[in-house]
Amino acid sequence: MCLESGHVENKLEGTSREVSLGPVSANAPLLMLGLPKGSLEESTKNLFAKAGWKITTSSRSYKPSIDDPELDGRFVRAQEVSRYVEHGFFDCGLTGYDWIQENNSDVVEVCDLVYSRASNLKSRWVLCVPESSPVKTVADLVGKRVATELINTTKRFFSEKGVAAEIEFSWGATEVKVPDLVDAIVDITETGSSLRANKLRIVDTLLYTNTKLIANKASWANSAKRKKIEIIALLLRGALEAGSKVGLKLNLPKASLEALIKALPSLRNPTISPLSSPDWIAVETIIDESVVREIIPQLKALGAEGIVEYPLNKVVY
Repeated sequence: MCLESGHVENKLEGTSREVSLGPVSANAPLLMLGLPKGSLEESTKNLFAKAGWKITTSSRSYKPSIDDPELDGRFVRAQEVSRYVEHGFFDCGLTGYDWIQENNSDVVEVCDLVYSRASNLKSRWVLCVPESSPVKTVADLVGKRVATELINTTKRFFSEKGVAAEIEFSWGATEVKVPDLVDAIVDITETGSSLRANKLRIVDTLLYTNTKLIANKASWANSAKRKKIEIIALLLRGALEAGSKVGLKLNLPKASLEALIKALPSLRNPTISPLSSPDWIAVETIIDESVVREIIPQLKALGAEGIVEYPLNKVVY
């Protein structure tokens, strides 16, 4: 799919038919979603499933099936989503903050959704050189060649630093191009493990990025569409929040409640219900999954029984 002279070349379904660039969802369904194809595709589908929407695709299809008559969508490269949202082909979409900046897209940033293919960490675009390179700062790259996929952002970065370097576009596998083809690269990383594996050293950070839900400005101004987008945002955020938490319920001697709250502050604001025995209560709460292994033995020591841990789909505050 490409933008050219006010048209969209529609290659999503194997045709080259040109269609006018404009809101696809002017009639029904209510919203057209732009969804990221590629590394984020499966994690995005899983996130929507936890939020309550089932999105299914065939192996090579760009057109998903969504179990909501108010929603339609297309999978396109994350690099392109913000442009199509800005121009109204999509009412809203999910893409990285990096590509919003790279495309200089004029869109509404509805909410942050910090997730990726492998983790729930923010990623960053970094300037890297080989470990053995004499380059220590950006200034050392004057007159040198730098390869990146994030070319506009990289050019702005070097311009702001007052460093005249040759910035060239990379079509992928950027980390293998140093030192034989270029002097440095700008690439994205979450943990830095891939950079270390390729014996690269970070010189500077250009940009921190994470996935965002964005909206077309005209769609955001439409009350019906905005309400639907806000519902999507609410439930997607709730699904992400639930990813690191679990529910916990247990029976506890009533006399031990104060000691339990004092000893385990992470059990703040639990729901407390009476049981048939006046000396016992039921306690239910939501806690971070990472602390469960420490808390359950302490609960047992305080006399708790019937401890049940259960997964959550959404946590909405």
